[in-house]
Amino acid sequence: MEMKTTVPVAPDEARASEPLIVVPCLNEAAHIGTLLAQLRRTIARVGGRIVVVDGGSTDGTFDIAAKHANLCPRVHLMRNPQRIQSIGINMAVERFGDMATHLIRIDSHCGYPEDFCDLLLQDARSVYADCIVVGMVAQGNNRIQRINATVQNSFIGNGGSRHRVHPLAGYVDHGHHALIKLAAFRAVGGYDPSFTHNEDAELDYRLRRAGYRIWLTSKTVVTYYPRDTLHALARQYFNHGKGRASNLIKHRIIPGLRQAKVVLVLPAVLVAGLSGFSVAFAVPALIWVSACLGAGVAMVIRTRQPDLVISGISAMLMHFSWSLGFWQRVISRLPTLLVERAS
Repeated sequence: MEMKTTVPVAPDEARASEPLIVVPCLNEAAHIGTLLAQLRRTIARVGGRIVVVDGGSTDGTFDIAAKHANLCPRVHLMRNPQRIQSIGINMAVERFGDMATHLIRIDSHCGYPEDFCDLLLQDARSVYADCIVVGMVAQGNNRIQRINATVQNSFIGNGGSRHRVHPLAGYVDHGHHALIKLAAFRAVGGYDPSFTHNEDAELDYRLRRAGYRIWLTSKTVVTYYPRDTLHALARQYFNHGKGRASNLIKHRIIPGLRQAKVVLVLPAVLVAGLSGFSVAFAVPALIWVSACLGAGVAMVIRTRQPDLVISGISAMLMHFSWSLGFWQRVISRLPTLLVERAS
């Protein structure tokens, strides 16, 4: 496959480039005001405009964003009746994309360095890439959130994903979305509106198939605030598993080793139900449980924080929920897949 490359632009062109900063949100009243104040300082330096796409907030998020829009003519507010982030970002690009050269995606439940957009645009001008992705560091405020963050920052929680924690710069297949050149975004059709989760990885796959390059920057990272209850964490990872399955099914991709290990969690637990016939049936599940609990103990020893002992439970919940969501999606699509194969 021939790779498309983007030549670094000349200084005059760089000054003419304009970012479209899109903020999809839903019930983020606790964060949206501070975030928009920061982004207004950003566009004062780098130009461009901010578009907040609200998915039907009921906690005052829309009103807070409206105040910022009234104060700054380059802040715009849109409603997204369908609530799905991928649809909201596509809407913003459709309406305002002709006025910009780059799309910068900002997720309202994350924290960003003051110079986040500045550094992305620097990379966009100097690196042969059409998409700039970033690393993500989880951070917690209350006890459960802190435990979940610790797990997500560890190998047991992220499987060694290159864009978690502080990454090394380089070309990658996927990373946390930050900047995409609008020409490339539009050329492949934007986000798939049917994806409620994993839409970034699905778009990255299409970008790479079309010959575009994805660059993982080491200049900046995103701070992510995990779910602060175990129930919310389980629901989130269930949806992540469904999204990953949708991606693999759509593009007929075989899961990589990192994903395959988590895919097998649910089958291992189900097979363990046959341990009454032979203890061998319980071995896969016991290996998984031991690995998770052992990782939790290792975290306690390394950090000297006793409450992290339950981080192994958090890891098990993430794995099991993700695997359950994955198989739910696969099984629900199985009749359609069999019909397609037969035809």
